[in-house]
Formats: sequence, C-alpha cells, structure tokens
Amino acid sequence: MKPTDFAYHLTCYLSKYLPGVMGVSSNTILSYRDTFSLLLKYCSLKKNIPAEKLTLDRLDKTLIEEFLEWLEYERNCTVSTRNQRLAALHSFFKYLQLERPHTLYQLQSILAIPVKKVQEKIIQYMSLNAIKILLDMPNKETKCGRRDLVLLSLIYDSGARVQEIADINVTDVRLASPATVTLTGKGNKTRVVPIMEPMANLIKLYLKENRLDLPHCSECPLFRNNAGKKLSRSGIAYILKKYFYEAKKLFPENMPEKISPHMMRHSKAMHLLQSGVELIHIRDLLGHVSIQTTEVYARADSSMKRKALETAYENVVPNEIPEWQKNADLLEWLQNLGK
Repeated sequence: MKPTDFAYHLTCYLSKYLPGVMGVSSNTILSYRDTFSLLLKYCSLKKNIPAEKLTLDRLDKTLIEEFLEWLEYERNCTVSTRNQRLAALHSFFKYLQLERPHTLYQLQSILAIPVKKVQEKIIQYMSLNAIKILLDMPNKETKCGRRDLVLLSLIYDSGARVQEIADINVTDVRLASPATVTLTGKGNKTRVVPIMEPMANLIKLYLKENRLDLPHCSECPLFRNNAGKKLSRSGIAYILKKYFYEAKKLFPENMPEKISPHMMRHSKAMHLLQSGVELIHIRDLLGHVSIQTTEVYARADSSMKRKALETAYENVVPNEIPEWQKNADLLEWLQNLGK
C-alpha cells in the first residue's frame, strides 16, 4: 500500500525535523508522538478513517476542533492537557507551511484555533521546616539511604526538574570552588547552577563511596539504581514519595497533602523569593525562558501573605450601623447633593 502524504510528512517531522533541525529533546518528541497517536485513534473510532487512509486534506479545522473536544469531554483530559495537544498540532502545521505552501489557507485556519483559557493554579510548595524534616528521613547508616539523601538534597538545592536530575552525569558536577552542576533542560538547553558548600561536600563523599570519582566514571550517571543504570523519572518520584510518607506519619502537621519532584522545585523558588533573591536570578536558576514564567512565584507569595494576614486578622470594624446611616432624610440629601 502506498503511504499517504500525512504518513510521509509526519514521519519526516518526528524523525528528522524535530531532532535534526529544531534540536528538540527526546521527551518532547515522545509527547508529540502521543498526540498524533491519539489523533489517529480518534479518526479511526469517530470518523471511520483508518490510519493508513488518513490524508492531509481531511485534517481541517473542524476535525481538529472535534478532536480537542473528544480529548476533553470523552477522555476527560484537563484543559492543560488539551492545550498541550493543540500545541503539538500547531507545531506540525507550522512545519507543513514550509512543505506545502499551496495549502496555506487550510493550515492557517488550524493555526488560528486558540488555546483554551486555564484557571491559574495555586503554587503548591513546602515550608523550609518541612524540607528539613524530609531530608532527615533517609537512613544515613545505609549506602542506599546515603544515596537518597544526596538525591533529595540536590533536587532541592538545584531547583532542577526531575528529568534534569535523572540526566546528570558525574562530569556535570564541578566540586572545586565555586561548586556547580550543569543541567540540561527543555530543548536540550544547558545551564550552570551553583550549589552550596554543604551540598558539594555531600556529593564529594557520595562519589568517593561509590567509586564514581575515578577517571573512567566521568560519563556515568550520577544517580543509579540497583542495576547500575541511571534512575528514571518514576524511580526518583518513588524515592521522594517513600520518604515523604514516612515524614507525614511522624509530622502530619508539618507536611502537605501530597508531594512531587516539581513541588521541591517550587519550594526552592519560593524560599529564594522569600529570602529576598530577585526574580531574574530565580529565573536563571530554574531555566525559565521568560521572567513572566517566574513571576507566578511572586503572585503566589502575595497569596501567602494574604493568608497570613487573614489568620492574624482581628476585627475592629463596628458591627452596628452608625446612627447617621439610619437617617433616611440625610442619606437622601447626600445622594442628591451632586445633582
């Protein structure tokens, strides 16, 4: 069977254009791939168009909008997920503008589909005391516990994304003063993040204990599982949650309802902000492209201040209506004064 134009262009887009021209990370490519897998599934289930017969001329604005509605209302995806899927589709159709300029009108009508407004979520983060309790949970008498202590400490100290932590190799860590760790983030962009002296000392001891300080280990993953392979994102999340639930049993009043590696990142950002660090420096630490992304922490901090004020609020406003407000004639006179 002859491949369709959709199959041809999608293959070129995912296997050549994104990694070769745009330098997109493998995780982003996998996310985009999942979007098109869902699109093919929708076309097969709802439009009776099998994957091998789907052509570009059938992918019009109406079909894409119906696909997005199917994601949200039948698959119960969140609005954020719907918008992520739309972003993947937009990227593909922007690419097609260069490859198929004779279909610009059709493509631009799809590109004009707007993202759906999302209610801004409140930033969830842990208090400094909760972080201290969490980092006290690993058993420092065991090798595994010492590894986990270094892992959790670096997640917090660097403010890194979980994938960035998973991807750190030994060579990415510089322990000579000033100590730093090189992180590779979204779009394969790298940034150098300073780490504090206590964190550097922990890593130094960890490297020595695990013989990772030897020359031939420079390209080895910094954090490995029992099989000697690098810890996955899910593996890191599992370790974090294990110690979190231990801490929650012992100190329920200090811990939030749930935990995620990203909450550790939020916590670092909030603690820096509360310590007086400027947003531009927090942006650079977190690897945000725009300062507007980082400003969400400033807005969250304002919410925190309001909650603190409401907790300490003491009502001084009189409950009874002042006597002059009971005078209907006076009120009427005041209302007519400017007429």
